[in-house]
Amino acid sequence: MPEATAAVPPPPPDAPVPPPGAGTPAWRRIGPAWAAAWREPGFRAEAAFSFAFFYAGMVAVTRVAGWVEHRPGALLRDPVLALFPAVDVTAPLFFLVYGGVLLSFLALLPHPQALVVGFRSYGWVAFLRAATLLLTPLDPPAGMILLRDPIVEATVHGAVAPTRDLFFSGHTSTLFLVALVTPGRKVKAALATAAVLVGAMVLLQKVHYTIDVACALPFALTAAWLGRAFPRRRAAAPAA
Repeated sequence: MPEATAAVPPPPPDAPVPPPGAGTPAWRRIGPAWAAAWREPGFRAEAAFSFAFFYAGMVAVTRVAGWVEHRPGALLRDPVLALFPAVDVTAPLFFLVYGGVLLSFLALLPHPQALVVGFRSYGWVAFLRAATLLLTPLDPPAGMILLRDPIVEATVHGAVAPTRDLFFSGHTSTLFLVALVTPGRKVKAALATAAVLVGAMVLLQKVHYTIDVACALPFALTAAWLGRAFPRRRAAAPAA
Protein backbone atom coordinates (compact mmCIF):
# COMPACT_ATOMS: atom_id res chain seq x y z
CA MET A 1 0.00 0.00 0.00
CA PRO A 2 1.55 3.37 -1.00
CA GLU A 3 2.53 5.72 1.79
CA ALA A 4 0.42 8.81 2.17
CA THR A 5 2.23 12.04 1.52
CA ALA A 6 1.60 15.09 3.62
CA ALA A 7 -0.33 17.81 1.84
CA VAL A 8 1.57 21.05 1.38
CA PRO A 9 -0.48 23.92 2.79
CA PRO A 10 -1.12 26.79 0.36
CA PRO A 11 0.68 30.06 1.08
CA PRO A 12 -1.27 32.64 3.06
CA PRO A 13 -3.10 35.19 0.93
CA ASP A 14 -0.89 38.04 2.18
CA ALA A 15 2.42 36.25 1.41
CA PRO A 16 4.83 38.36 -0.69
CA VAL A 17 5.02 37.38 -4.35
CA PRO A 18 8.59 37.07 -5.66
CA PRO A 19 9.40 39.42 -8.56
CA PRO A 20 9.68 37.97 -12.09
CA GLY A 21 13.09 36.41 -12.64
CA ALA A 22 13.75 35.93 -8.93
CA GLY A 23 16.17 33.08 -8.42
CA THR A 24 17.48 33.27 -11.99
CA PRO A 25 21.25 33.92 -12.26
CA ALA A 26 21.95 37.55 -13.16
CA TRP A 27 23.83 36.66 -16.34
CA ARG A 28 20.80 34.77 -17.66
CA ARG A 29 18.59 37.83 -17.16
CA ILE A 30 20.75 40.11 -19.33
CA GLY A 31 19.44 39.06 -22.75
CA PRO A 32 15.72 38.93 -21.86
CA ALA A 33 15.93 42.20 -19.93
CA TRP A 34 17.52 44.08 -22.83
CA ALA A 35 15.18 42.49 -25.38
CA ALA A 36 12.16 43.59 -23.36
CA ALA A 37 13.53 47.10 -22.79
CA TRP A 38 14.53 47.56 -26.44
CA ARG A 39 10.97 46.83 -27.59
CA GLU A 40 9.89 50.09 -25.94
CA PRO A 41 10.41 53.13 -28.20
CA GLY A 42 10.72 55.37 -25.16
CA PHE A 43 13.62 53.34 -23.83
CA ARG A 44 15.41 53.33 -27.18
CA ALA A 45 15.16 57.12 -27.42
CA GLU A 46 16.31 57.56 -23.83
CA ALA A 47 19.24 55.19 -24.33
CA ALA A 48 20.36 56.97 -27.49
CA PHE A 49 20.19 60.35 -25.75
CA SER A 50 22.03 59.06 -22.67
CA PHE A 51 24.92 57.48 -24.58
CA ALA A 52 25.26 60.61 -26.73
CA PHE A 53 25.20 62.79 -23.60
CA PHE A 54 27.89 60.62 -22.00
CA TYR A 55 30.08 60.90 -25.10
CA ALA A 56 29.62 64.68 -25.28
CA GLY A 57 30.58 65.01 -21.62
CA MET A 58 33.74 62.96 -22.13
CA VAL A 59 34.72 65.09 -25.13
CA ALA A 60 34.12 68.28 -23.15
CA VAL A 61 36.13 67.28 -20.08
CA THR A 62 38.91 65.86 -22.26
CA ARG A 63 39.37 69.13 -24.13
CA VAL A 64 39.13 71.26 -21.01
CA ALA A 65 41.59 69.06 -19.10
CA GLY A 66 44.07 69.30 -21.95
CA TRP A 67 43.72 73.08 -22.03
CA VAL A 68 44.08 73.69 -18.27
CA GLU A 69 47.24 71.59 -18.26
CA HIS A 70 49.00 74.55 -19.92
CA ARG A 71 47.34 77.23 -17.78
CA PRO A 72 49.11 78.49 -14.63
CA GLY A 73 47.08 78.59 -11.45
CA ALA A 74 47.17 79.13 -7.72
CA LEU A 75 49.15 76.97 -5.30
CA LEU A 76 46.97 76.28 -2.27
CA ARG A 77 48.17 75.90 1.29
CA ASP A 78 46.75 72.57 2.40
CA PRO A 79 47.30 71.77 6.11
CA VAL A 80 46.29 68.13 5.59
CA LEU A 81 48.88 67.48 2.87
CA ALA A 82 51.51 69.18 5.02
CA LEU A 83 51.21 66.39 7.59
CA PHE A 84 52.93 63.64 5.55
CA PRO A 85 55.34 63.04 2.66
CA ALA A 86 53.92 61.83 -0.64
CA VAL A 87 53.74 58.06 -1.22
CA ASP A 88 53.35 56.39 -4.61
CA VAL A 89 50.17 54.28 -4.50
CA THR A 90 49.50 54.25 -8.25
CA ALA A 91 49.04 50.49 -8.64
CA PRO A 92 46.47 49.87 -5.88
CA LEU A 93 44.67 53.10 -6.74
CA PHE A 94 44.01 52.11 -10.34
CA PHE A 95 43.15 48.56 -9.30
CA LEU A 96 40.35 50.01 -7.16
CA VAL A 97 39.21 52.54 -9.76
CA TYR A 98 39.02 50.25 -12.77
CA GLY A 99 37.98 47.24 -10.72
CA GLY A 100 35.14 49.28 -9.23
CA VAL A 101 33.96 50.55 -12.61
CA LEU A 102 34.02 47.00 -14.03
CA LEU A 103 32.13 45.63 -11.02
CA SER A 104 29.49 48.34 -11.40
CA PHE A 105 29.10 47.69 -15.13
CA LEU A 106 28.63 43.96 -14.61
CA ALA A 107 26.10 44.55 -11.82
CA LEU A 108 24.17 46.99 -14.01
CA LEU A 109 24.04 44.82 -17.15
CA PRO A 110 20.88 42.91 -16.10
CA HIS A 111 19.17 46.29 -15.45
CA PRO A 112 18.99 48.23 -18.75
CA GLN A 113 17.21 51.26 -17.32
CA ALA A 114 19.70 51.62 -14.47
CA LEU A 115 22.66 51.24 -16.84
CA VAL A 116 21.30 53.97 -19.12
CA VAL A 117 20.84 56.24 -16.10
CA GLY A 118 24.40 55.44 -15.03
CA PHE A 119 25.83 56.55 -18.38
CA ARG A 120 23.74 59.71 -18.30
CA SER A 121 24.81 60.45 -14.73
CA TYR A 122 28.46 60.07 -15.62
CA GLY A 123 27.88 62.48 -18.49
CA TRP A 124 26.82 64.99 -15.83
CA VAL A 125 29.98 64.27 -13.82
CA ALA A 126 32.04 65.00 -16.93
CA PHE A 127 30.24 68.27 -17.70
CA LEU A 128 30.46 69.37 -14.06
CA ARG A 129 34.18 68.63 -14.01
CA ALA A 130 34.70 70.55 -17.24
CA ALA A 131 32.95 73.57 -15.68
CA THR A 132 34.84 73.43 -12.38
CA LEU A 133 38.19 72.96 -14.11
CA LEU A 134 37.54 76.09 -16.16
CA LEU A 135 36.52 78.08 -13.08
CA THR A 136 39.30 76.98 -10.69
CA PRO A 137 42.81 77.56 -12.08
CA LEU A 138 45.10 75.62 -9.74
CA ASP A 139 48.70 74.49 -9.70
CA PRO A 140 49.43 70.97 -8.42
CA PRO A 141 50.17 70.43 -4.72
CA ALA A 142 53.79 70.70 -3.58
CA GLY A 143 55.53 67.30 -3.49
CA MET A 144 53.07 65.68 -5.91
CA ILE A 145 54.03 62.27 -7.33
CA LEU A 146 52.73 61.99 -10.89
CA LEU A 147 49.76 59.66 -11.28
CA ARG A 148 50.58 57.87 -14.51
CA ASP A 149 47.36 56.34 -15.78
CA PRO A 150 48.07 54.53 -19.08
CA ILE A 151 44.44 54.83 -20.20
CA VAL A 152 44.13 58.53 -19.41
CA GLU A 153 47.53 59.34 -20.90
CA ALA A 154 46.62 57.53 -24.11
CA THR A 155 43.12 58.98 -24.50
CA VAL A 156 43.10 62.33 -22.71
CA HIS A 157 46.49 63.86 -22.26
CA GLY A 158 48.60 62.04 -24.81
CA ALA A 159 51.94 61.08 -23.28
CA VAL A 160 51.73 63.71 -20.50
CA ALA A 161 50.61 62.79 -16.99
CA PRO A 162 47.94 65.26 -15.84
CA THR A 163 48.81 67.67 -13.04
CA ARG A 164 46.25 70.49 -13.16
CA ASP A 165 42.90 68.69 -13.61
CA LEU A 166 42.34 69.10 -9.89
CA PHE A 167 38.92 70.34 -8.78
CA PHE A 168 37.12 68.09 -8.26
CA SER A 169 38.71 64.64 -8.04
CA GLY A 170 37.61 62.59 -11.04
CA HIS A 171 38.74 59.23 -9.67
CA THR A 172 36.98 59.71 -6.34
CA SER A 173 33.77 61.11 -7.83
CA THR A 174 33.62 58.27 -10.36
CA LEU A 175 33.59 55.62 -7.66
CA PHE A 176 31.09 57.53 -5.54
CA LEU A 177 28.83 57.85 -8.57
CA VAL A 178 28.93 54.16 -9.47
CA ALA A 179 28.19 53.35 -5.83
CA LEU A 180 25.10 55.55 -6.06
CA VAL A 181 23.72 54.15 -9.33
CA THR A 182 24.57 50.45 -8.92
CA PRO A 183 21.88 48.16 -7.42
CA GLY A 184 22.56 45.83 -4.50
CA ARG A 185 23.50 46.79 -0.96
CA LYS A 186 26.67 44.70 -0.86
CA VAL A 187 27.94 46.03 -4.18
CA LYS A 188 27.10 49.59 -3.13
CA ALA A 189 29.01 49.13 0.12
CA ALA A 190 32.05 47.72 -1.69
CA LEU A 191 32.08 50.59 -4.20
CA ALA A 192 31.60 53.24 -1.52
CA THR A 193 34.49 51.74 0.46
CA ALA A 194 36.65 51.80 -2.67
CA ALA A 195 35.72 55.47 -3.21
CA VAL A 196 36.83 56.38 0.31
CA LEU A 197 40.10 54.46 -0.13
CA VAL A 198 40.80 56.12 -3.50
CA GLY A 199 40.11 59.52 -1.98
CA ALA A 200 42.68 58.78 0.72
CA MET A 201 45.16 57.48 -1.86
CA VAL A 202 45.06 60.53 -4.12
CA LEU A 203 45.76 62.64 -1.03
CA LEU A 204 48.58 60.32 0.04
CA GLN A 205 50.19 60.67 -3.39
CA LYS A 206 49.45 64.43 -3.30
CA VAL A 207 47.84 64.50 -6.73
CA HIS A 208 44.85 66.39 -5.30
CA TYR A 209 44.14 68.97 -2.63
CA THR A 210 41.88 68.02 0.25
CA ILE A 211 39.10 70.24 -1.11
CA ASP A 212 39.19 68.33 -4.41
CA VAL A 213 38.46 65.07 -2.63
CA ALA A 214 35.99 66.52 -0.10
CA CYS A 215 33.82 67.90 -2.91
CA ALA A 216 33.81 64.69 -4.94
CA LEU A 217 30.82 63.19 -3.09
CA PRO A 218 28.57 66.29 -3.32
CA PHE A 219 29.23 66.54 -7.05
CA ALA A 220 28.60 62.80 -7.49
CA LEU A 221 25.30 63.14 -5.62
CA THR A 222 24.34 66.08 -7.83
CA ALA A 223 25.20 64.15 -11.00
CA ALA A 224 23.25 61.09 -9.83
CA TRP A 225 20.20 63.25 -9.10
CA LEU A 226 20.42 65.00 -12.47
CA GLY A 227 20.87 61.67 -14.24
CA ARG A 228 17.70 60.29 -12.67
CA ALA A 229 15.65 63.46 -13.05
CA PHE A 230 16.26 64.30 -16.73
CA PRO A 231 14.57 62.83 -18.70
CA ARG A 232 12.18 61.34 -16.15
CA ARG A 233 10.46 58.54 -18.00
CA ARG A 234 10.08 55.89 -15.28
CA ALA A 235 11.87 54.50 -12.23
CA ALA A 236 15.59 54.74 -12.92
CA ALA A 237 16.95 51.83 -10.93
CA PRO A 238 15.81 48.60 -9.28
CA ALA A 239 15.44 48.46 -5.55
CA ALA A 240 18.69 47.78 -3.72
